[in-house]
Amino acid sequence: MFDEVHHRPCGRPTKSGAPCRAQFSGPGFACKLHTTDHEKALVEAYQQGMETGRTKEREWRQRTEAAKVEHLERQIRTLREELDAKNRRFDVDGDQAVTVDGYGYRWRGPGRLDVGDRVLLPENFVSALRHGSGPFPGIVIELGTTYTGTLSRIISRAPAAPRQPG
Repeated sequence: MFDEVHHRPCGRPTKSGAPCRAQFSGPGFACKLHTTDHEKALVEAYQQGMETGRTKEREWRQRTEAAKVEHLERQIRTLREELDAKNRRFDVDGDQAVTVDGYGYRWRGPGRLDVGDRVLLPENFVSALRHGSGPFPGIVIELGTTYTGTLSRIISRAPAAPRQPG
């Protein structure tokens, strides 16, 4: 009755008494001519229930997938933090190691640097293209670095950023 069978004969008696040979597909009891109002209501309710079920399944699947993604992102954060803790260097040959704008540097100057300190960095190929020649400013974003290669030295602390008139 509600099976998705395709092209089956109606089979209900016609006016002559012979079985109806009209073909119909999908859920239902008979061809359109021989389906009663009650049967039409049942088929409509069935189709609405199926659509509601499909919608709920899609929503459930989306929630489940979102939860899986959240779980995997938490795992990645945890693993990164563990790896970072194992590999982070705070001192390199007596110099303080810091991360400035995403890159590792060494500081040998007076005092220790803190997160948020402005510093002047030595010119490099990329900075020459972005900032022009000479030292350029940067901001300490982390204490320590996970970079394992050779670190450039910070030239000096930078003067405080000029305040905007407000």
